[in-house]
Amino acid sequence: MLAGKKIILGVTGGIAAYKSVYLLRLLKKAGAEVQVVCTPAVRHFVGELTFSTLSQRPVFEGLWSAQWSAHVEIGIWADLMVVAPTTTNTLAKFAHGLCDNALTAVYLAAKCPVMVAPAMDLDMFLHPRTQANMRMLEEVGNTVLPTEEGFLASGLHGPGRMLAPEAIMEHIEMALSPKPLLGKRLLLTAGPTQEAIDPVRYVSNHSTGKMGFSLAREARNLGAEVTLITGPTALAAPLGVTCVRVTSAADMLEATQKHLAQSDILIMSAAIADYTPAEVATQKIKKTGDSISLDMKKTQDVLRTLALLKQPHQTWVGFALETNNEMAHAQDKLQRKNLDMIVLNSLQDPGAGFAHDTNKITLIRKDGTVSGFPLKSKTEVAADILAQLY
Repeated sequence: MLAGKKIILGVTGGIAAYKSVYLLRLLKKAGAEVQVVCTPAVRHFVGELTFSTLSQRPVFEGLWSAQWSAHVEIGIWADLMVVAPTTTNTLAKFAHGLCDNALTAVYLAAKCPVMVAPAMDLDMFLHPRTQANMRMLEEVGNTVLPTEEGFLASGLHGPGRMLAPEAIMEHIEMALSPKPLLGKRLLLTAGPTQEAIDPVRYVSNHSTGKMGFSLAREARNLGAEVTLITGPTALAAPLGVTCVRVTSAADMLEATQKHLAQSDILIMSAAIADYTPAEVATQKIKKTGDSISLDMKKTQDVLRTLALLKQPHQTWVGFALETNNEMAHAQDKLQRKNLDMIVLNSLQDPGAGFAHDTNKITLIRKDGTVSGFPLKSKTEVAADILAQLY
């Protein structure tokens, strides 16, 4: 997603500067070109050699070298400027237009969007002047990222800790992605469902939600307003996505019905249970014999139930995870459930299906066209699926 993007990584002299090294690695791994610009105090925390080695570029940190005018060239070169960490001192300089080092010079020369990640102690962060300075930056169009709450270097606990590098990366991806789905409202289901047997046991499947969450992040990056309805997973809700957590197939149906009318696109990637116990024991079932039988009944089919509610402007996408006769089963599901497209994957393909970070899919459209894709990361698979919708 960031391949070929030109990013200025500004680093200021705070204890959180060590996190900038990790952020730099993430940016390079994502394919970005990165120019590191440091304040003089950074060398007390992280050496210049570390940044220059990882970025594969000399660090710009002085206005009095032969490259004293480089701030102008760097400011024109970049697609985005990210300052992480941004100390109280540098935050104030940015807000009031002061220019006494390489980083403030680049900031004032930058022609690209600017994103700052504050990092400071609790009392400094909450001081009225710091809060006013952050508002001033937002007023001129800069993005001020939130801070995390937690233990700070001083030993205090509260807001002021720099956002984690992974979270900053999500903000960068959102900022730099094209927005072909801007204005579209996307409803997405993900993960497994759990069907209760008694108060401590349930019937479920191996879905982890990884495919659905990848779709949510990618759709968000592309500008869509995303509502994610997810069964029980260990995954954190993606930034900028409305996340509704449910448990059973009945819960999934109810939540999907609630949000469907306001949606332009529906993607059903959840692995919803086909059967549920006919009766749920009110107390834990005790072990009394060598075997036990469960009376199971069909769950209400979510897509077939919703079919009568489909509006002409809506696009519906389903998923089919199969183990045999894959194409025939997927095409049958496409027709029966009034879908515009179905995503087929097979458990026979190594690296595809539940729990993997990769997937191999075939897209089957309502008009009969079929597109096959090789094994890719689920992030790339999500991009392939969503590319069919704009």
